[in-house]
Amino acid sequence: MGAKFILIGPPGSGKSSTGRFIARTLNVEFADTDSLIEKDQKKTVGQIFVEDGEPYFREVEERICLKAINEINGVVSLGGGSVLSPVIQKALEETAAHVIFLDVSLSVAAPRIGFNRDRPLLLGNPRQQWQKLMDARRPIYEKLATIKIETGDQTVSEVAKQIISELQKR
Repeated sequence: MGAKFILIGPPGSGKSSTGRFIARTLNVEFADTDSLIEKDQKKTVGQIFVEDGEPYFREVEERICLKAINEINGVVSLGGGSVLSPVIQKALEETAAHVIFLDVSLSVAAPRIGFNRDRPLLLGNPRQQWQKLMDARRPIYEKLATIKIETGDQTVSEVAKQIISELQKR
């Protein structure tokens, strides 16, 4: 059947928590692709980056994301950088699922992700790195999204309710 809702956006936008909330509310399956990658590889995303490198991680990510998009019958939260893959972009353009871009500012994302946890692409100057990633990815997120939600400082339940309300209008 494939996914019904796919959440995309940068780290700290609330994809995982919002996705879990929507899935619980609608009583459907939920999958977070970073968690699926960690289960598949038996190590954390950070460990994969350090031990195997980003190119290897992106290969695994592409395989896991495509499987989730096509097989999870519910809500899928994609890793922030997965949309860089042309193969994943094509899958998102062709899916019948709603692709929801959770947009967030650096000031809101910073406290959520802490910038001191295991985020390999945010090493060095985490705030500057996050902004650089977001600047590069924003046009892709916006192009792929069928719905864009500004999360601001809303709670997970407020964002989820906004998404559900938006979907009911369509």
